[in-house]
Amino acid sequence: MGGADAGGHDNTANGDNTANGDNTATGDNTATAVHAAGSPDTVVAWAPGRVNLIGDHTDYAGGLVLPMAIDLGTTVRFDRGGTHLRLRSGRRRPLSLDLPVAGSVARSLSDLEPSWGRFVAAAAIEVGATIGGDGEISTTLPVGAGLSSSASLELAVALALGFDGSPLELARLGQRAEHAASGVPCGIMDQLAIAAGTTGHALLIDCATERYQPVVIPDTVEVWVLHSGVKRRLADSAYAERRAATEAAAEVVGPLAQANLDDIESIPDPVLRRRARHVRSECDRVQRFAAALATDDPTTAGELMEASHASLRDDFEVSVSQLDELVVALSARPEVFGARLTGAGFGGCVVALARPGSNLSGVGSAAWLVRASDGARRITG
Repeated sequence: MGGADAGGHDNTANGDNTANGDNTATGDNTATAVHAAGSPDTVVAWAPGRVNLIGDHTDYAGGLVLPMAIDLGTTVRFDRGGTHLRLRSGRRRPLSLDLPVAGSVARSLSDLEPSWGRFVAAAAIEVGATIGGDGEISTTLPVGAGLSSSASLELAVALALGFDGSPLELARLGQRAEHAASGVPCGIMDQLAIAAGTTGHALLIDCATERYQPVVIPDTVEVWVLHSGVKRRLADSAYAERRAATEAAAEVVGPLAQANLDDIESIPDPVLRRRARHVRSECDRVQRFAAALATDDPTTAGELMEASHASLRDDFEVSVSQLDELVVALSARPEVFGARLTGAGFGGCVVALARPGSNLSGVGSAAWLVRASDGARRITG
């Protein structure tokens, strides 16, 4: 967690919200890029964003999470050759990055502009890129929404630069790049959801073992993502403080994902006690939510989402008033089974489970109907 738009910068190459007119996802944004890729030295790679259905602030505590890759994502078209890595954004006012491949390791990432170049450079360092090239980055992901735009960028760049490994290896690479580029100590959830996504399924991940399994999204629900209007700024927030608190609590009672609730309630410090209680109870909710999806029980799944939001609001204290108000507004609608903040909090988006055919486009500052997507991949090259 925490990889989405980490640091509060315009981390992706496109600062625009590019959902289509009816607020549904616009697909994997690869058709134009594939058509344009003509030479054998041209690579086109695509990586989705992700939305976490339930299980927030549990990944770095070795707990359970249930994200899904979505059909909004980042495309990198790259023509290999030369000693410089040159990339342009596909936005209305393009920004460019020109980075000597040989000097990328020595250069301070914090000095790079545009800021999304830090994530590109970090991915290039992790891949061990030795050949440069020219390319373009485009995205359909909104920035600062908690949908992992930076993780999507990192993985798409890594694939375009020639990474060839398993989804787990790709996720670990992306996590290292995120740490280097943003300074945020994120867990592996974002990158693994993006690397190992499966169409029609969420991914149940045990972050202690890094094992994962697909969980079907039943046809009786739709997944909506709705923006609160508040852009997340992780590097300027209390994210690192929350992680430190969970680590301090674990020193008292052991790994929080497996801790006994009675032991957690005996933690003397009230703040640490609340943080630990959220992690332990959230892991339980993730298991029950996955079971509810598997048995096509959206009512129970919705109730668990509401309980998750309350825990994030009260025990982990990462919600803001705009997120709370959005959850209340969604929960009052008969077509909505449940809603909760998604991602690290401190702004960003709410995820909602709704009946098929629902129209939630008038709720929140922006809304996207998203579908579970396959994971990051090279389209050509």
